[in-house]
Amino acid sequence: MRLLVTRPQEDAERTAQALRARGHEALLAPLLRIEPVDADLAGDWTGVLMTSANAARALEGRAPELRSVPVLTVGDRTAEAARESGFTAVTSAGGALGDLVALAAATMRGNNAQLLYLAGRHRSGDLANELVRHGIAVRTAEVYRAVAVEALPDEVIAALGNKLDGALHYSRRSANTLLTLAGKAGVLNGVLSLEHYCLSAEVATPLRDAHARTKIAPVPEETALLDLIGPA
Repeated sequence: MRLLVTRPQEDAERTAQALRARGHEALLAPLLRIEPVDADLAGDWTGVLMTSANAARALEGRAPELRSVPVLTVGDRTAEAARESGFTAVTSAGGALGDLVALAAATMRGNNAQLLYLAGRHRSGDLANELVRHGIAVRTAEVYRAVAVEALPDEVIAALGNKLDGALHYSRRSANTLLTLAGKAGVLNGVLSLEHYCLSAEVATPLRDAHARTKIAPVPEETALLDLIGPA
């Protein structure tokens, strides 16, 4: 299959490699650019929370004092990125936001925990509020932002004519951005004609609202998403 990958550049390259290993063709069109944001991270933290690998990458070369603080991540890929960035005590919830809430509640409740949530400027859900309900104090620090590109690359516009079979989606915002930019470029019908493989129902929402054909990973992990596509 010929598949469009719209993730930020570093993640898109890794996904493209995985697709090619399965015999597919991948066209990269990063629709969001990740930029670090300065934030006050000082504090006596019991733990650090991450819901995206971008949070770990945003701290490269910054806040070395956090590297030994226990880290809880939403999934395995975020945990891997945290370890690559030098965090030494990392535990993955292995799922979605609710799984991270459950993990934090089980391991941090009752010991006056003070947690630091390393977040993006645009995010789904309210992790801090969910944990407050469990009596756990959380401070949210925005350490990165995702900036949408202003136009689709020319090669993507051309490929949307008849050279693509599907697209992979990892965030609701990138799916929205694809629909918006395709409309501006006059190729929205080309996008809607594709099969859209989505990491979660939340990610798929704007595509379903636009009446696109969607398939949703049974769990919000890349392996499960790629298994929807299968081998070539």
